[in-house]
Amino acid sequence: MKDSESRMHVMGNSILAVPAFVRAHYPDQYEDWVDSLSPAAREIQKGIILANKLYPLYEAMVEPTSKVCEMFFNGDERGAWQSGKFSADFALKGIYRLFYKIGKPQFIIERASRVFSDYYPEGELRVSESGSNGCVVHIVKFPEPYRVLEYDMAGWMEGTLELLGCQDVTITITQSLAKGDPVTEFVATWA
Repeated sequence: MKDSESRMHVMGNSILAVPAFVRAHYPDQYEDWVDSLSPAAREIQKGIILANKLYPLYEAMVEPTSKVCEMFFNGDERGAWQSGKFSADFALKGIYRLFYKIGKPQFIIERASRVFSDYYPEGELRVSESGSNGCVVHIVKFPEPYRVLEYDMAGWMEGTLELLGCQDVTITITQSLAKGDPVTEFVATWA
């Protein structure tokens, strides 16, 4: 995708975790990862990423996360899941640490739509079902859906629930906007 084709944006606080993930897990290959990116994506990663600034979604998040999968996970999108899971812990140290102090999944779930729109202003998320041991979450609007981002988001959900002390967390992506479904559906269960 070319810069001029990008429609969506992502807030800087969301993309900060991707380079932090590479630095934490693959420090000797960090520069190789940055150098493998397109000029536009490389410029973002080499610059100062501001938490409250909007960046083009593809160059700031999709391409760097895809390169993580390619370089460190043999092309497997589970790399995006691991990066997303890491980002939950990364957020604990950032602006969402108050959410984790509250410590209840329902607190996070009730605020999921707002948190999602903080990260992806053009996207929309709705909680379809919520209970004491599970929830169903739908992304109902996301103009540029990418499977790698769906995996990243699922990893973030898993990591967040684990940080809240939930056990036996499972996240399943049962529908995918990136695959042409009407929504992206995440089914989460925990003990």
